[in-house]
Amino acid sequence: MPVTPELISPRSARVAAARRLAKRNFRGKDRLFLAEGPQAVREAAGHDTDGTATLVELFATVEAAERYADIIGRVREIGARVHLASEQVIADISTTVTPQGLVGICRFLDTPFAEILAARPKLVAVLANVRDPGNAGTVLRCADAAGAEAVVLTDASVDLYNPKAVRASVGSLFHLPVAVGVPVEEAVAGLRKAGVRILAADGAGTDDLDDELDKGTMGGPTAWVFGNEAWGLPEETRALADAVVRVPIHGKAESLNLATAAAVCLYASARAQRASGGCRSVTES
Repeated sequence: MPVTPELISPRSARVAAARRLAKRNFRGKDRLFLAEGPQAVREAAGHDTDGTATLVELFATVEAAERYADIIGRVREIGARVHLASEQVIADISTTVTPQGLVGICRFLDTPFAEILAARPKLVAVLANVRDPGNAGTVLRCADAAGAEAVVLTDASVDLYNPKAVRASVGSLFHLPVAVGVPVEEAVAGLRKAGVRILAADGAGTDDLDDELDKGTMGGPTAWVFGNEAWGLPEETRALADAVVRVPIHGKAESLNLATAAAVCLYASARAQRASGGCRSVTES
């Protein structure tokens, strides 16, 4: 099916509606967010919630529509409208310095926390007081890569649909369930009741990640709680965990940043769970 030949006007109501999604209050009101670039749009076009397509509409430059004809075709297959737009219109809608010519409008896709618990997850990342959207998106990407089955953003964390967080997830936002706005106490209590061990990641932790692996204590269902980029986890949050674990620093580096530490912790759990005698389904527990 050919792309509509007319370029959408920069003064169009559709362009104005898309542009305002750069602001959190409008995202919340419309329950829509921006997905920019070919990777995010491709993943969005392949995602649905109970049969309802996540991608609502797409703005594309003529050049991008020709270059990514396969994406345009998929977008039309799911019934989303394609608007051809000038580079200036795309720049007005986009939140990046160098737009890639594709900007999608997507429905919110967060999952109720109760649904995550009902699925009896074996590996979960909990973001408590994570305020930087780039870090949040990168941790989500790490969780996806490590095979985690869910991510939980507490009520004190950044907006999941912040454009920078969406970009940093590099499409992983569309791959695994994410619950938002869950108080950390509620997240920990719910996961523990579901049979999940709670590990708080903290540079000042009393337990060493290498020791935990050597002791064979990481093979069961696990939730890692990651804290703020600058000050880590407060004492009251650490007290909720079954163990407070530090990533050992074997060299001279002062510390690891949040996303790097999260990747190390999540992959350590993933490896332990896949080892002989590791994590099994906890449905019957």
